[in-house]
Amino acid sequence: MVITDFLERNARLYGSETALVELNPSNERDNAVTWRDFNLIESANPGVPYRREMSWKDFDRRANRFANLLLSRGIERGTKVGILLMNCLEWLPVYFGVLKAGCIAVPMNFRYSSDEIKYCLDLADVQVLVFGPEFVTRMDPIVSELAKVKLFFFVGPDAPAYAEDGMKLTAFCSSSAPPVHLVEEDDAAIYFSSGTTGFPKAILHDHRALLCACQVEQKHHGQTRSDVFLCIPPLYHTGAKMHWFGSLLSGSKAVLLRGVKPEWILRAVTEEKCTIVWLLVPWAQDLLDAIESGRVDLNHYYLDQWRLMHIGAQPVPPSLINRWLKIFPHHQYDTNYGLSESIGPGCVHLGVENIHKVGAIGKAGYLWSTKIIDEKGEPVKSGEVGELAVKGPGVMKCYYKNPEATAEVLRDGWLYTGDMAREDEDGFIYLVDRKKDVVISGGENIYPVQIEDFLRAHDKIKDVAVIGLPDARLGEITAAIIEIKEGMACSEEEINEFCKALPRYKRPRQIIFEHVPRNPTGKIEKPVLRERYCKMPLVEAQIMS
Repeated sequence: MVITDFLERNARLYGSETALVELNPSNERDNAVTWRDFNLIESANPGVPYRREMSWKDFDRRANRFANLLLSRGIERGTKVGILLMNCLEWLPVYFGVLKAGCIAVPMNFRYSSDEIKYCLDLADVQVLVFGPEFVTRMDPIVSELAKVKLFFFVGPDAPAYAEDGMKLTAFCSSSAPPVHLVEEDDAAIYFSSGTTGFPKAILHDHRALLCACQVEQKHHGQTRSDVFLCIPPLYHTGAKMHWFGSLLSGSKAVLLRGVKPEWILRAVTEEKCTIVWLLVPWAQDLLDAIESGRVDLNHYYLDQWRLMHIGAQPVPPSLINRWLKIFPHHQYDTNYGLSESIGPGCVHLGVENIHKVGAIGKAGYLWSTKIIDEKGEPVKSGEVGELAVKGPGVMKCYYKNPEATAEVLRDGWLYTGDMAREDEDGFIYLVDRKKDVVISGGENIYPVQIEDFLRAHDKIKDVAVIGLPDARLGEITAAIIEIKEGMACSEEEINEFCKALPRYKRPRQIIFEHVPRNPTGKIEKPVLRERYCKMPLVEAQIMS
């Protein structure tokens, strides 16, 4: 069985029921309305309605038509098809159409620059590219250099001269399933690493891995046909799509929200009766800040049906969850850990029943095994820090065209994650930091995530990133880049005083008040910060004794 079988099953059993909803909030008008007016808001995107929806039957038909379009153009099994789209109603039918044609889907980060788009298309040997109007200005400078790409399909009005109107063409294609037989061992998709440690690597997964993601997500969060999943993160990323796979398996509705303002999230939950919401840390922080400041009044929304809030993609500060549960005490909370190399979230899973372990990422997820090992590959003792390794049916086949990098992380079926972790006496795993982010200062290993979690408990701090800066005497020292909450003021002396509760060697030696950059999946862009601040003259903060 492969995941396209579930789409066909849903079309057969629940054909007229809503599969997907796309919401396009207005940037200008929504601030003046309440949730009761929500359906009346016009889209800020000309020609795009505020709300669009699609049934399971229509979803399957659109996927079949796109698959048949590819086949009609002589596209062969195994061809790589790039998808460069913002979240929209067309995204998933295109993805499933690629799979149904026996091709390999290659989702692309919508924040890529022209050079990054070209790099990834070349790396993955993409021959067909599907893209939307938001990317024309980035495509124009490089289109003549994309020698491998033979076909360009456009999603939207006014296709550029070098592209064809893909959605218009599919109207002339058969809506029947194409005669392509798929098995779990077939290659299915190439995802790109987030690039937090350099240029992205191409991660190849087979259909078995995608099926694993469906099973793991539905097992962990128990989606039923009555659930409604609010999907906000970009679909090109494994995290968002693999969480949606629980909706695919259960045949339940999902909502694609194009926007992250707290008001938009709460209105979407209210109007679409969402029961499950997956957030990134910055969005959860923004929601809490808006509520606690009084800018958002929860009395304007109907949220009783919202049962589960879960967070992933990065370490989750326990202080954030404690704040959340004070405001939403009836919510179940969960977190998942995963990598694109392990088909996204779920290889480690906390579980809603383990709320007393807030701060942990959990235990091995459904169908997964874990171990924490030292530099020699030997298991460490309970409580000791080592590298987390995971094993299961969702592990990637390889880094595409990169056997050296593959050999570094895949050993005897185990994926070495590069994340440092420890396990407590009950078997729960806690992330400590990225192996490459550990700061070694005067011979001491310092884990930035621990300091970041501590600083986030300060009531004036919105976000924080801790990095190592070169030091002639100690090798490295820690610097804290701190983003203060809107409308608040904070001094270096105040932060130093707060940090007295930390062991002396863990206290930041330099304080920098600045915006903390994060990528679209919520991860702090530490290479950007290192590039920026390692070149600055070092002025150490005074650490008060």
